[in-house]
Amino acid sequence: MNVKRTIAGAADNIASLSNTLQQLVLGGEDPGGFFGICVSAMGHSETLSVFPSLIQPLASVDPSQHSTLIAIYVEYFSKDEEDELEVALALSLLDVEPQQKPVCRPEPRPPVWQGGYPAKVGGSIPGVATKSKTTTLPGLSYAQSAATGGRGRRPSENLPRTGSGVPSSTPPTHPSRDRAPLPTDTDTHSTTSQTTRHKHVPGLPAPPTFHQSDRRQDAVNDDARDPLDTEGTCPDQSQKPKRSKNRRQRGKGCGQRAVVGLPHSPSATPPVLLWLRRDLRLHDNPALIGSLQAGAPVVPVFIWSPEEEEGPGVTMATGGACRYWLHQALACLQGALGRLGSHLVLLKAAPGSSLGALLGLAGETGARTVLATALYEPWLRERDQRVEAGLRRAGVAWRMVHSYCLRDPYSVSTQGVGLRGLGSVSHFISCCEQNPGPALGPSLDPPVSMPTPSQWPPGDPLDALGLARMPRRKDGTVIDWAANIRASWDFSEQGAHARLEAFLQDGVYRYEKESGRADSPNTSCLSPYLHWGQISPRWLLWDAKSARCRPQKFQRKLAWRDLAYWQLSLFPALPWESLRPAYKALRWSSDRGHLKAWQRGRTGYPLVDAAMRQLWLTGWVNNYMRHVVASFLIAYLHLPWQEGYLWFQDTLLDADVAIDAMMWQNGGMCGLDHWNFVMHPVDAALTCDPCGSYVRKWCPELAALPDDIIHKPWRCPASILRRAGVAFGHTYPEPIVTDLEARRGQSLQDVALVRSTLSEYVDERSGCDLVPLPPRLVAEALGSAGGDQLRTGTKQFLLPVITRMEFKHRRGDPGADAASNPYDAVLKGYVSRKRDETVAFLNQRDFSASVMNEGAQRRERLDSDMRILEGLPRAPPGRGRARPTPAAKGQSS
Repeated sequence: MNVKRTIAGAADNIASLSNTLQQLVLGGEDPGGFFGICVSAMGHSETLSVFPSLIQPLASVDPSQHSTLIAIYVEYFSKDEEDELEVALALSLLDVEPQQKPVCRPEPRPPVWQGGYPAKVGGSIPGVATKSKTTTLPGLSYAQSAATGGRGRRPSENLPRTGSGVPSSTPPTHPSRDRAPLPTDTDTHSTTSQTTRHKHVPGLPAPPTFHQSDRRQDAVNDDARDPLDTEGTCPDQSQKPKRSKNRRQRGKGCGQRAVVGLPHSPSATPPVLLWLRRDLRLHDNPALIGSLQAGAPVVPVFIWSPEEEEGPGVTMATGGACRYWLHQALACLQGALGRLGSHLVLLKAAPGSSLGALLGLAGETGARTVLATALYEPWLRERDQRVEAGLRRAGVAWRMVHSYCLRDPYSVSTQGVGLRGLGSVSHFISCCEQNPGPALGPSLDPPVSMPTPSQWPPGDPLDALGLARMPRRKDGTVIDWAANIRASWDFSEQGAHARLEAFLQDGVYRYEKESGRADSPNTSCLSPYLHWGQISPRWLLWDAKSARCRPQKFQRKLAWRDLAYWQLSLFPALPWESLRPAYKALRWSSDRGHLKAWQRGRTGYPLVDAAMRQLWLTGWVNNYMRHVVASFLIAYLHLPWQEGYLWFQDTLLDADVAIDAMMWQNGGMCGLDHWNFVMHPVDAALTCDPCGSYVRKWCPELAALPDDIIHKPWRCPASILRRAGVAFGHTYPEPIVTDLEARRGQSLQDVALVRSTLSEYVDERSGCDLVPLPPRLVAEALGSAGGDQLRTGTKQFLLPVITRMEFKHRRGDPGADAASNPYDAVLKGYVSRKRDETVAFLNQRDFSASVMNEGAQRRERLDSDMRILEGLPRAPPGRGRARPTPAAKGQSS
């Protein structure tokens, strides 16, 4: 029996040491420390017999580490008995040395509508260090989770590997546009205290040392810890931890160390292909960390196949501005990977042949695994399914991870919620709360090194992809339309984190109430980085939650983003076909002159022109201004929403098929959610540009006009126009449409006409529009029976959806004018409700004071006249009345 127990114990020791060996491969342990652990666990004699076979697998993975361990093994067992006594004494000192205090962090609780990341790194990405572990409580509401934080760390620069196998104690630096080169492989922290506490015996591997930066030590000693980002003793769970006054600065020295990859020495092991698409980042990239977990060299590859990006209809998935951003982002990623000793392989695939490019790379490199981040456009999802099938036929494994959205749109279900309110963000959040997906999980640190293959496969130069190609004039000169874009943006991953940091320090405090202001930077401007995955939505969410100000409006923007992809997954024709069947028959204008004037910012309406010029020059405008220009195009120019969608896709740096299609469908009255507002091109300026500074910046020809008429220069007197240098038709265009109310009324009549003509798509009881349900929603709502009916085509399922109140009101009287509609959706604009209330109060007070003063003066005049008629002296002045000044007395005399 004792022999059996001994054999079982030896087997357990070997299994435990195999796990430690894996940590050695990933850089989590140094060779000397690993050998010391083996001696402590197995003893002298067993180590002598078992150790060579234990480390034999390392000979093919990392020959240098294997050679180092063999040298330590030979040196150790060549010592005499006196040396062995010294070894035993040193091991006993190690046993009694106080261990490092455990780390205790409260678990972050993400909103349950978010998911798609592994809940634990040990689950789907084992062996990779992360900041913390997390679980999600089922049924946790979005409002409850908004009060909790997930991560308070700042994105750090890539840390070098130190000689002892632990990260350097130098505090991470703030990401900036010009990043300094990585420090050398030396440890700047003194190890004097370690050597004095542990007697080092010659021939014995040095025990592993753990270094703490001064900033981290200060955080442990300081009583005001961040509960989400503190290493030290476990706080009392009954007391609420204190928050640091300088959360983000202290976070630089806290948290677990960055992920360490394999040494970047060449290796003959078959590499892993990391197919980068819209995850062009090092921070919080599950696909990148998953490729490192394989313990093999990693070949990052980007394949450009524009034909595959486009859907079956007119999508314009990558317009000119979006492609230019991609060009710059790839250049920045090449530099970042180069600093890690790696390389980004760029390939321009033949039309529709991403699978062929991957198979060619697998044949050249011998790779047997491909990792990628999931994309959610239906046509790209089908492409990935074809790629997976082709790779598996060739014997290459395929692995997909989710990180582009917080929640996989194909996992969202309406069960338990129903279909009422479909299309609104509130309904979407309820669906995610009722049917929670995988836990959001912690954010992942970037690797500090990348294993490289023995030979890099050939690729194409970045310019060969044709992403930043500029047009040429007839004389051969280049039209550099991106000059202002380059001057306005930092395209790197560090630029994304810098903008997030600046926003969380300033703009976030005004975002909730003043995010619509165009004249002040109250928005984050992170949408281009989110689109190409240079910052993950999970990282963004945790940083927003860990900030002092946690605006619900800002966090709900991420829910809107996931909602757009959910709608695209349900309605693949979202970018080019109206969802409401009746509205396909709307009568739209075909005036190409109006469309060109709108595109160029020459409509004669300063607010609209300023927004369109900013869009063209910088590739971005805030969400409020996008609503303004969309309302003008649809409600006042009567141009189809598809024209606006295509122009936005071509000029926006953050051009996103799902988001733009959903927003333009809703603005064009054809989407699932009828927005109950229309932006007036003049009155909306009271909200977004009350002083005219935004218009003066982008329409400098109007800069000299007064504030009160700069948004309506056609009402300006001719003398003021001459002094300001404004000449309609020359320096600034005349308004392309004049009677805005008549144009708006015509738009309402057109909607009422199609609703009455195609009444089968209008619910008789509620007056709401009816939309055909996609098969997936029918199957969820009615079960398998409903799905069978739909497949056989015996029944069409129509759902009443959100409809604008003014459309319901006009259903009974389609010919009524807009002025008689009590549900007018045009927003007149305001600076703030408090301002309106203050103005109303002052007006009322001034009016009352004026009436009272006039009554008192009239009574005084009557009394004075009666005294004169009766021959009485004048009445003495009343007490409290203002006395005339000495100067006034002299003038009266």
